[in-house]
Amino acid sequence: MNQTVNEIRHSDKRGQEQFERLLEKAGMKRDKNLDYIAGIYDENYNLIASGACFGNALRCLAVDEKHQGEGLMAPVVTHLTEHQMSKSRRHLFLHTKCANAGIFSALGFYEIARSEDGVLLMESVKNSFGNFLADIGARKKGGKSAAIVVNCNPFTLGHRYLVERTAAENDTVHLFVVSEDLSLFPFADRYRLVEEGCADLSNVILHTTGSYMVSSAVFPSYFLKDETSVIQAQARLDIAVFKQIAEAAGAQTRYVGEEPFSHVTGIYNKIMQERLPLSGIECKIIPRKEHGGTAISASRVRALLQEGRIQECKELVPPTTYQYFFSESGAKVIKAIQEAEDVVHY
Repeated sequence: MNQTVNEIRHSDKRGQEQFERLLEKAGMKRDKNLDYIAGIYDENYNLIASGACFGNALRCLAVDEKHQGEGLMAPVVTHLTEHQMSKSRRHLFLHTKCANAGIFSALGFYEIARSEDGVLLMESVKNSFGNFLADIGARKKGGKSAAIVVNCNPFTLGHRYLVERTAAENDTVHLFVVSEDLSLFPFADRYRLVEEGCADLSNVILHTTGSYMVSSAVFPSYFLKDETSVIQAQARLDIAVFKQIAEAAGAQTRYVGEEPFSHVTGIYNKIMQERLPLSGIECKIIPRKEHGGTAISASRVRALLQEGRIQECKELVPPTTYQYFFSESGAKVIKAIQEAEDVVHY
């Protein structure tokens, strides 16, 4: 059996159609957002095995049912891994059906979490997630504990209100800042603004999310427009990962801000309300802080910055964030915002 793996280019209409049909036969749906697609063809140039990449994740891994058991997945994964290595991506993630756990374990991947949809998330670095959990556990404290996960693009008085409320109701707050650098404000700047904006709250412990929460590996729909069903599936997987993180932190409650604007976050909040209590974790949705009769949001701040109305942001963000806007780093971000087509979170 030929095991040569070939790239399926975007311009290859026949290859793209075969890729979609192969996924459909395998009970899978093609991801809209893929960086690279490859596959194996038989002697009649019919696609019989495939795989794709998005960021540092392997996706859409499938083998035609007539050719299963012929060892075709190994060369596909090897090819995709080599492609990722050429892009300097060494810590890889993959999504597959739970039934395929043994196949990918044999190819050097390790389980992180599985969702009730039967989706399995794995990674290529042994003990990486375990070490991530251990680091969180090392900062665990007694008493009543809660968790918050925020992107803070940028940190606003709305975020500050959520953290204040959580800190007042709990002995410890584990505050996770999304590490993925797919926002207009760079991660390093977002993290620093959260750190500075919460410096007076002594019971707040800051963490990064790494690639494990609200990331392009687990939840790309947070950053990209997708169908509701795709957003829901990714949100359920993200929550399956979070449950283990909450256990490591000793968090009994997850606090989230009410979401009147973002379609994605609104869906995510709804699923959290449904799924977290099943694992003994309360999900508390806090009404947004308002200014001028409208909820304060990072999207609102970005829209004002895009329009050059920086001074109007003063009532919506902490002093540390407002000062940042006039720094060299802040000026670069504002320039990027003003050049962007859309600055509102989908």
